[in-house]
Amino acid sequence: MNRTPSPASRRDIQGLRALAVLGVVGAHAAGWPRGGFVGVDVFFVISGFLITGLLLREVETTGRVRLARFYGRRARRLLPAAAVVLALTVGAGFVVFNAVVAERTLHDAVWSALFAANWHFAADGTDYFHATDAASALQHFWSLSVEEQFYLVWPGVVALSLLVLPAAARRGRRGRLTVGGIATVIVLASAAWAASQTASEPTVAYFSTLTRAWELGAGAVLAAAAPLLSRIPRAAGGVMGWVGLAGIVTAFAVIDPAAGGFPSPWAALPVAATALVLAGGVGGDPRHRHLFPLTNPVSVFVGDMSYSLYLWHFPVIVLASVVLAGRDGALWLTLGAITVLSLATYLIVEQPLRYAPLLPTRADAAEPAAPEPITPQPAPIPATPAAPRPRVVATRPAGWTPGTRYYPGSPRPLPLAADPVLEPVLADPDPEPVIVPIVAADVSPDEQENDERSPWKAWRARFGGQIALASSGLGIAVLAAVLVAQSIFGAPVIGPLTPPAEAQADGGDDPIAAVQSELAAAASATAWPALSPSLDTVIARGSADNPARDCFAPDVAPDGGRCSWGSEQAATRVYLVGDSTAMAYAPAFKKMAEDSGGAIRVTTVGLYGCRFTEVAVQNDGAGVMAACEQRKADVRAMVLADAPNVVVMSNAYTLGHTPDGQDLSAETLIASQQAEAAGYDVPGRIVHLAPPPEGADLARCYSPLTSPYDCASAVSPTWQQMEALAERAAAASGDHAISSLPFSCWEGVCPAFAGTLPAKYDQTHLTVPFAEHIAPILRSMLATAGLV
Repeated sequence: MNRTPSPASRRDIQGLRALAVLGVVGAHAAGWPRGGFVGVDVFFVISGFLITGLLLREVETTGRVRLARFYGRRARRLLPAAAVVLALTVGAGFVVFNAVVAERTLHDAVWSALFAANWHFAADGTDYFHATDAASALQHFWSLSVEEQFYLVWPGVVALSLLVLPAAARRGRRGRLTVGGIATVIVLASAAWAASQTASEPTVAYFSTLTRAWELGAGAVLAAAAPLLSRIPRAAGGVMGWVGLAGIVTAFAVIDPAAGGFPSPWAALPVAATALVLAGGVGGDPRHRHLFPLTNPVSVFVGDMSYSLYLWHFPVIVLASVVLAGRDGALWLTLGAITVLSLATYLIVEQPLRYAPLLPTRADAAEPAAPEPITPQPAPIPATPAAPRPRVVATRPAGWTPGTRYYPGSPRPLPLAADPVLEPVLADPDPEPVIVPIVAADVSPDEQENDERSPWKAWRARFGGQIALASSGLGIAVLAAVLVAQSIFGAPVIGPLTPPAEAQADGGDDPIAAVQSELAAAASATAWPALSPSLDTVIARGSADNPARDCFAPDVAPDGGRCSWGSEQAATRVYLVGDSTAMAYAPAFKKMAEDSGGAIRVTTVGLYGCRFTEVAVQNDGAGVMAACEQRKADVRAMVLADAPNVVVMSNAYTLGHTPDGQDLSAETLIASQQAEAAGYDVPGRIVHLAPPPEGADLARCYSPLTSPYDCASAVSPTWQQMEALAERAAAASGDHAISSLPFSCWEGVCPAFAGTLPAKYDQTHLTVPFAEHIAPILRSMLATAGLV
């Protein structure tokens, strides 16, 4: 029988955890290393390896998998720290975020607590109207949900698969072969599905458990093959460790999150590299001193607290992006807060509650348990009493001789078993606290019995001082944070803007001058005015109030009658076509038609997420790419049939790439937009209406702690380039181009509101009230061009 007793902690695994979590934190906080997000894939392989190793050892030791005990340990290990982070993040969200984001954070916390965050975020990411939302402060819980779903299913699969084997077989080689075979099938099936779904639905593929299971399964295969891997010569194993470490660092450097191809095929690099480190370290000394970048004390300690680091890093980054936006030293303050909160959670919550003697039993206390995903594996509680004791005096029964073991009541001493052989290291130990009674010459039987029945004494001795010291340190850190906040807050990121006297004056009958005056006042405002509707309301409603939303939806066929406004006998017929920026302008054109006294009829049709360009521009919104080409063809047919007086086209002024990953330049996009418009056969009557410049992310910049300065934005160079190219192209073709700057920005500053109206509900799209507000400006511009 191939028995694998619980081994000592593998320091290289702790170092892998440290490397992985630091890569993730660096990528999210500072954008470096760009590929640091693949640290999550490193964790997946480690988790599959360790948990499977635990299950196999339990089967070899006891002949079965005790699922209730397994799940109980998982809950005790993971839930306390996660619950603290979820609760504090939600509470902070209602202080720092605007009402919409705060409520969304609470909603995300519920999904996270149910270990279903990955499916929740996958659904949001494929919703066009939520795909560009500010990142949730709890988005990182998606990977924990994937692992917990694995933990819910995999132990049961292992237990059921081994039930068909005889008791002796399941404890030996056949048991490992069975588990390894099932894991291999999972790896192959999941990897194939990952390749398919990454190509068709990359957002879902990124979050899906089904496309990530192969990474956990790869670790499971390694664990099942541990006896074979233990035969690798120590020198060869050392080389494998170094090659694997180099592979992980290379993955951090070369994998680009914006380039696509993740999780398939690029996740294969960090997965294979991690597998090399794990496989190379199965045999030999678990300290692996040769692999010093991973096994030095600092790396091991960071690995120990990696779970708390992972839990805290993303909430702190997202909260700090609001509180510290644009301020000097924001990155260092953010990293400091992550460190302090992670240490405090590790020392006050994670470790103490993990080892708290809740309903302890001697059997449980003596048995090892598994480590957790992205989690520390600190040393077990020392078997020491709460207070110093006199030196232990060991006694042996009369007649005892070396090499024998005496059991009370046995007729003769029993020979000791052969010295145990340490088998391949599969996992870090995760023992319950072992409370060892002390038998000393001057300790009475009553005192000894009291010690044995008071496991809390040993727990307090181990953690009492740690909790007190960490709590004091946390208090000092909070006080320091308050003092720092007082020193950096109060001054705006940009100074007050003073509009010239002519801009402050009422615009009179000139609609452009009137809106410019409102924008100038907004750009110089020092506090949020009372807006109607409020920013909270428009952020929450999004495009729901847009009367033309269904005219731009991928699952609703375009209908000229339902998507038209104004008299059917109008002399001037106008078509508004394009992507979601055209949809955002639709309320303005609707009002223009309704206020024209029967002179103008407007039809608004298009498809959000689908740029009306001759070349296809990739968009990950659900159903967008599948409907895009047909929708452009349908709109072209409608325009050709109706022969309108004017066709207004509006698309996003941002760069993009084709569905096959080819980058598209500003010149290519504008030329392709011109080519699409030429197909309408209305030369000289095409108007290229620029979208508003991309503004600040309202969901992030607008909160009770921010001012209008935080949500004011500049005009991006890309927008300026595309606007200039559109004007030149329109002039060359005899068409027209209209800039959105007169009703979006003042002196290059684009505020989030004008007068008492919020201008946008996100970074790009106009609110319905503001779109209606600028209808006179658009009619004036079209009239100036001689089109209406």
